[in-house]
Amino acid sequence: MIAALAHLVIATISSLGYAGVAVLMALESACIPIPSEVILPFAGYLVSTGRFDLWIVAIVGAIGCNIGSTLAYAVGYAGGRPLVDRFGRYILLDQTELARVETFFARYGSLTVLISRMLPVIRTYIALPAGVARMNIWKFEIYTFVGSLPWCLALAYVGLRLGRAWETNPQLHSVMHIFTLATVAVLAAFAAWYALRLWRRRPAR
Repeated sequence: MIAALAHLVIATISSLGYAGVAVLMALESACIPIPSEVILPFAGYLVSTGRFDLWIVAIVGAIGCNIGSTLAYAVGYAGGRPLVDRFGRYILLDQTELARVETFFARYGSLTVLISRMLPVIRTYIALPAGVARMNIWKFEIYTFVGSLPWCLALAYVGLRLGRAWETNPQLHSVMHIFTLATVAVLAAFAAWYALRLWRRRPAR
């Protein structure tokens, strides 16, 4: 799965350049699980080769987040609670969890989106409940961009540093191997947890 995702990311960015970064980040922010932790470090690596500029990568990545998040927001806004009733279990969002999100929105308002955009996993799905909660669209757009920009910049910078160190630090190869194994283990655990929750939430017959 990781190899397939990596191939998709590399092929898209290699073919489309900055637009590829924006497209992939838009998909990630539209509740499609293409991890930004793969997209942006590769773009950062291309910064180390001189093909990309670090700040442009971060900005187009944040713009992509806004595009995808707007689509997810619109789905939540138009579908509301009936949408969650019908499809929420596929993204692990049910009525109880939606009520918690709405309470959180009522208490903290725009900070919900701002903070969530800088958190792994949660950032992918926050736009849908934001739409369901009918958050002000302009605040949503501003806080999505403001929260996404440092996330995109940080991950791209990691890729830049890794790209520069790859040829000069032999120990980095061993570190990356361990990191890859750890990533596989985490993704496998998440997939098992996701499947278990879906099974528990299956409709009664």
